[in-house]
Amino acid sequence: MASFGPPSRRASFGPPSRRASSVLAPLGWPVVVDVTPERFEELVGVALDGIPEGLGRMMDNVAVFVEDDSRAGNLLGLYHGVPLTSRNNAYGYSSGTFPMPDRITIYRVPICHICRTEDEVVRQVRVTVIHEVAHHFGIDDDRLTELGWA
Repeated sequence: MASFGPPSRRASFGPPSRRASSVLAPLGWPVVVDVTPERFEELVGVALDGIPEGLGRMMDNVAVFVEDDSRAGNLLGLYHGVPLTSRNNAYGYSSGTFPMPDRITIYRVPICHICRTEDEVVRQVRVTVIHEVAHHFGIDDDRLTELGWA
C-alpha cells in the first residue's frame, strides 16, 4: 500500500502533452518495461507526494493500493468509493460506525504493458494517480478528457 503524506517532492501537475501519449505502445503488446513491484510502488508514492499540499489535505478517507493486474485486464487504475462531492453530513455514520475508506488501485502490469521505457512508466503512473484522485474529488471522465487527463 502506498502511503499518502506531505509532499516530499514537487511535480508539475499540468495536463499531459498530446505528444507523450502518442508514443505509448497500444494494448496487446507484450510488456516491454518490467518495473519491479517495489519500484512501481515507489513511483505511485512519488506521484502522490506530488499532489499539491492543499489538495492532499482535502483527501478524506481514501486508501491507495498497488496491484499487479485488474480483473478487467486493461484498467490502469480504479477509484472505488463515494466522491467528496457526493457526501453529506450523514456520510457513513448512519450505523454509528466509521465508513470504510474509499479505494484507489493502480495496476502495475497494464501500465508496464503500454509503456516502452521506465520514463514512460513514471509519466503514466503520474497521469493515472492524478486521474483516480480526481475521481475522489468528484471529477468525471468527460471532464478529465476535457482537461487532458483521460
